[in-house]
Order: sequence, then C-alpha cells, then structure tokens
Amino acid sequence: MKFESIIWDWNGTLLNDVQIAIDSINYLLRDRKLIPLTLERYLEVFTFPVQDYYEQIGFNLKHEPFEIPANQFIAIYNKAVGSCGLHEESIPVLTHFKNRGYRQFILSAMEQKNLEKTVSENKISMFFEDLCGLNDNYAISKVENGKTLIRQKILDPDKTLLIGDTTHDYDVANAIGCKCVLIANGHQSKKRLVHSGARVLDNLEEIKDL
Repeated sequence: MKFESIIWDWNGTLLNDVQIAIDSINYLLRDRKLIPLTLERYLEVFTFPVQDYYEQIGFNLKHEPFEIPANQFIAIYNKAVGSCGLHEESIPVLTHFKNRGYRQFILSAMEQKNLEKTVSENKISMFFEDLCGLNDNYAISKVENGKTLIRQKILDPDKTLLIGDTTHDYDVANAIGCKCVLIANGHQSKKRLVHSGARVLDNLEEIKDL
C-alpha cells in the first residue's frame, strides 16, 4: 500500500509517558485508599473512554463525579510530563517520513493547548502539518476529530496510515476509513492490541520497513 499521509497518536506512541501516567493515577488511588497499579496491571486495564478505566480500577463515580479525579489526574500529570521525553525512535522515524515527503499530523486525546505545549517542548513541531487535540481533559473519543481532520486537510483515507498504541486508535482508523498500525510500546499490552485484529509492531523503528 502506498501511503501519502500519516496520522500519529501522541501519548504512548511518540511521547514516552506511560510511567508518568501510572504514577499520576496511583497518587489518586492511594489518596482514596485504593490499590495502586503495577505496570502490568495498567497495560491490561487502561482503555477509552477513560471514565470506564477509572471505574474498573476502583473509583466510585456514583459518589464522586468523574470530572474531579480526571482534573486532579491532569494537574499531576501536567507537572511531570515535561520530564518524560519521547521514545528514542520518535525523531529518527519522523525525520525518515518527512524526508520522503509524507504529510504528518497528530491526532490526540490530550487537550489541545496541552498537546501544543508538549509537542513544542519536545522540539518536534516542524514535523507536523497540524495538531488535533480535544477540547477538554476527559479523553472520551478521537473519532469526530479524526473525521474532521480527514475532511479539512483533504486527506485520502485509502492513502492515510494511522499509527497508535491502543485499541481505540484502531477503532478511530476504522471509523475514518484509513489503515492502522499499533505499536506495542505504549499504554496497552501487546496481547490486547493483537486481539483487536490490528497489525501490531514492537517499536516505531519497524514502521520504516512497511
């Protein structure tokens, strides 16, 4: 398949933020006398919409509105995200596709201003034609933003590849009609990614060989 455009997920795919996400949610869990997550457990339970994930790990959202822990999580996460950096393969792979003339975009469940800030702080803004985040901190779905991105940038779905690290990225790709590759180096386990039916690679470097 000959692709012309690449839509990148951000968190976990290019940004190496899994441990920060675990540390941030564990702070909230301990504060509520709930069981903290190990890395292994996190990779098996993290999902979209994240409200479902919060309920699965013990938050009682009938007594505490989801917005409270969600905003607390973001406040803790945002203080730490500047220190996590990118996956080591991110810049070489982005450079590889830029040099070959691919149009590159980010489609993220991160709030738009925070997305722009973290991409800028990692000094990779020049690789992307546009950054597309959400309007809030609740990480519900990227489907509608994906459809808008395809339409506004006049992308041919048949020649667009979405690269992510969760089954939600696969769902988004199916919804907008493009192909998808998932990287088993982010927020969900390889077993879960493979079970989705998506093509799964172990790291970003392998994308060059597609």
